[in-house]
Amino acid sequence: MPWLRSPLSFGGAPIGNLYEPVDDAGAAAAIARAWQQGIRHFDTAPYYGYGLSESRLGNVLSGLTRDSYTLSTKVGRTIETDHRQTRHEDGFIVDGRRAHFDYSRDGIMRSVEASLSRLRTDHIDVLLLHDIGAQTHVVNHADVLRQALDEALPTMAELRAQRVCDAIGIGVNEEAVCLEVMPRFPLDAIMLAGRYTLFEQQHSEGVMAQAQARGVAILAAGPYNSGLLGGTGGPGSFYNYAPADDAILERARRFYEILALSHTEVGAAALQFPLAHPAVLSVVCGLRSVAEVDSATARMQASVPPDAWRALREAGLLQVGIPTP
Repeated sequence: MPWLRSPLSFGGAPIGNLYEPVDDAGAAAAIARAWQQGIRHFDTAPYYGYGLSESRLGNVLSGLTRDSYTLSTKVGRTIETDHRQTRHEDGFIVDGRRAHFDYSRDGIMRSVEASLSRLRTDHIDVLLLHDIGAQTHVVNHADVLRQALDEALPTMAELRAQRVCDAIGIGVNEEAVCLEVMPRFPLDAIMLAGRYTLFEQQHSEGVMAQAQARGVAILAAGPYNSGLLGGTGGPGSFYNYAPADDAILERARRFYEILALSHTEVGAAALQFPLAHPAVLSVVCGLRSVAEVDSATARMQASVPPDAWRALREAGLLQVGIPTP
C-alpha cells in the first residue's frame, strides 16, 4: 500500500501524556529515534492528549521530507478549551482541554482542519473514524452507527476524493462494529487495537477473514494488550486498559514460561506475531521514549525460533489455524 510502508508503526498515544506525563524534549527524542531506527509510519489522533500528540509529531516530522513518511490520524472527536478541566478522566495528563464525540459532517471537517494544522502538513495518508462501537457508545450505538454510515464515512470519502487523505477506515477496539460496517461501506483500512494479538485471537476471527476477503488492510494496534505481554521479566498488571484479573495473569504467565524454554522474549513474539497474517499491514506499538523505541525495534529484529510457535500451539495458547511467522 503506498499510503503505509512500515511494518512497525509509531503509536502516538503515549506522547499525548497517556497515564503519565512526557516532556516536549522526551517526546521529540522518541519520535526522532523512531525515524533513525527505520520506523516510517506514525499514528496519532486528536484525542491523544487533546491535540498534544499531533502537535509533538508535527513539530518533529515537519523537518523531514513529507513523502519519506506516512501518517494516520483520526476523526470523531473535537477538542475544546476548558480551563476547569483538571481531572484527567480519559487518562491523558493534560489540563485545560477536553474531547467531545462529534461524528457530524461539520465535526469531521473541523477535526481534519485542526489536525492538519497541528501536524503541519497538507494531507493525511490514512484517516480513521475513531471509537465507534457498542462497547464505547452502549445505548447510543445504533444512532452513532447510523451517523457514521450516513454522514461521517461519506464525508471522509469526499476528503479522499479531494486528496486530503489517501485512505479511509475505522479505528476501534472491538470486532462487532467492524463486521457491521464492512458490508455497508467500503473501507481501505481498519485499525484494530488489542483484538488480534499473540495473547488474543478469538475476538477477531470474523474481522480478519472479512478484511482479507475484501482487501481491507488491518493495522494491528495494542500488540502487548495494554502492557500485559510487554514486560521482560513477567506479565504486566494491565489488560485491555484495566487491571488484569487473576485468570488473565495466569494465562499470561504461561506465555512467559513456555517461551523461556526456547530463550524467546515474549515481547518479540508479541510484536512479530500479527504480521504473519496476510491481512495485517503494520503493527502499531505505542511508544513514549527512546528506550521504548529501541526495545521495539530490537524485538522486531529478534530471532523467534519455529519451536517457540510450535510450543505455544501445543499449549493451546494460539487459535487453531492461525498463521505464525
